[in-house]
Amino acid sequence: MSVPIVHESDIEEVALPGRYLRWLVNAETLNAKHLSVCVIRVLPGEKVRPAHAHPNGEELIYIIRGSGRVMVGGDVEAVKEGAAVLFPQGSVHMLQNTGDEEMKVICFFAPPSELSTYQFFDEVDFPA
Repeated sequence: MSVPIVHESDIEEVALPGRYLRWLVNAETLNAKHLSVCVIRVLPGEKVRPAHAHPNGEELIYIIRGSGRVMVGGDVEAVKEGAAVLFPQGSVHMLQNTGDEEMKVICFFAPPSELSTYQFFDEVDFPA
């Protein structure tokens, strides 16, 4: 039996509004059954768009590099390298890079998620 390992450089990066995404862990990459994990890169000034929620589960993000802000259910907080943020099931959320360097974030989902399971809110944005 081989050890289930994947390297992010082996995963195709997808350009999405406000970020570049690689699905590191899911049923396809590592045959994961109970979680999924992606890595995103957010360029300075960019927002992960549109605001969205995960009606079927939770998301936890961990900031590897950079700084910015998150909005969860209308509340806005600053985040920086080393911060972990929980997006509770069904909460509408967004992430923005407010720094001057690329932000890199790991996103953990339980149960597994994919873009088709997201609920989008085009009209929601960070408060002015």
